[in-house]
Amino acid sequence: MPKATITLDPDRNAGKIDGRIFSGFLEHLGRAVYDGVYDPGNPLSDEHGFRRDVLEAMRPMRMPYVRYPGGNFVSNYDWKDGIGPSDRRPARADFAWQTTEPNTFGTDEFMDWCTAVGTSPMMAVNLGTGAAKSAAELVEYCNHPSGTYWSDLRRSNGHADPHDVKVWCLGNEMDGPWQAGHVPAAEYALRAEQAGKLMKGVDPTIETIIAGSSGNHMPEYMEWDRVALEYTWDDVDYISAHRYSRNESDDTPWFLAEGVEIDRIIQDYRSLLGYVRAVKKSSKQVYLSFDEWNVWYRARGSTHSKGAWEQAPHLIEEVYNLEDALVVAQYLNSFIRNADVVKMACLAQIVNVIAPIITRRDGLLFQSIYHPFVRYAELASGDSLTPVVDGPVYSAGDRGEVPSLDVSASYDGVDGRTTVFAVNRDLANSVTATLRVIGRSVSEADQGWLLTGDDPQAHNDWDAPDNVAPATCDVAVEDGVAQVVMPPMSLVLASLNTTG
Repeated sequence: MPKATITLDPDRNAGKIDGRIFSGFLEHLGRAVYDGVYDPGNPLSDEHGFRRDVLEAMRPMRMPYVRYPGGNFVSNYDWKDGIGPSDRRPARADFAWQTTEPNTFGTDEFMDWCTAVGTSPMMAVNLGTGAAKSAAELVEYCNHPSGTYWSDLRRSNGHADPHDVKVWCLGNEMDGPWQAGHVPAAEYALRAEQAGKLMKGVDPTIETIIAGSSGNHMPEYMEWDRVALEYTWDDVDYISAHRYSRNESDDTPWFLAEGVEIDRIIQDYRSLLGYVRAVKKSSKQVYLSFDEWNVWYRARGSTHSKGAWEQAPHLIEEVYNLEDALVVAQYLNSFIRNADVVKMACLAQIVNVIAPIITRRDGLLFQSIYHPFVRYAELASGDSLTPVVDGPVYSAGDRGEVPSLDVSASYDGVDGRTTVFAVNRDLANSVTATLRVIGRSVSEADQGWLLTGDDPQAHNDWDAPDNVAPATCDVAVEDGVAQVVMPPMSLVLASLNTTG
């Protein structure tokens, strides 16, 4: 059996892990909102129309922020349609997904839902067809205490206290020709700069995110980002990155090396941020918000993403399997390893639409990707250690020889607890991994957490909801080091108590 050594040093770290990397995304798309988080009249819903089972399922995910209301939807959305008495709100045609939006769930309902689930709002403003003035008015509506038109309107709509939204996205994927109001980078930068200044003029405490490239497949990838970042550098706090991973060739070895590409994208942004900072001769830091990420490729195309002007149709309801869960774990590993630059990330999305949770009228289903997200969010805190991995490689097709293990780790300096998060990408071989912590001795280990299976295509469904489910594994401790056996195609989490 191949062997590996994972060496960790508390003095070699990328800084504190920002818990905001475990955020999510809710868009007015398909059944994400209606029949998803919001389903008035359903016996499973509370007095606000919020699905109680969805609230309970989301709490273990510990999402500090949820991004709303889009996504492509936001670029043709007027937030003023979604406030006030629900029976007076207009139904609108949604450009992005060709659905009918009833607007019965809007800004105030979202804020109440955030409170119910125990998360905070990350709001996006319309910079496609919307104006900077409207964006600033939304900040006033949400954050100003009272005494102005929009703040008093919020109060009259039943919310005396401000919503206190701290993080704002300046548009969405404006480099994409599919986006309502798509413009060249220089025009977008001008819009973002104007809107951001007005918004911070209303509330100087907010943080703003400019829209970076919608993926590294785009022809202007990095050039778009450079133009937007150079123009807005002095006034913004983050730039966004998006990626949806695909295995359209049904090549599992290649797909399980997806972490290599995720690392590369983050390195691209790290380099760009350093370049613009140097050009600007700036002491300021701008960070990365990876605010759309997931696996998405089966439920794509017009038959899956266009709604024939229906309300809440079934759209892009991806079915996730074991290999998808292992790729999701590699996203989280990369975010943790790059804690010095990645400060926020949003799993896209949360319910029904490319989501870890699927609902029907009488219940819900946990997809495979739910399990790693929950466990990482629970255990990854403190310092992000920089792992040194000495181990085998495997053949990942066009990606060449790739390390079998993809690893991240966290360290809590208060109680000395080290947690290792490791994916074995090899389809055929188990790996015996030895875990060492420099300067400290492993005194004991909790029982390990394991997600694995024989079939990379195994998935959960309503008849077999636990086809892909976590189990436990043994973590042995001897002579101050730990050892764990990682099966092929597996994710192992090991929490170690250390002394020294």
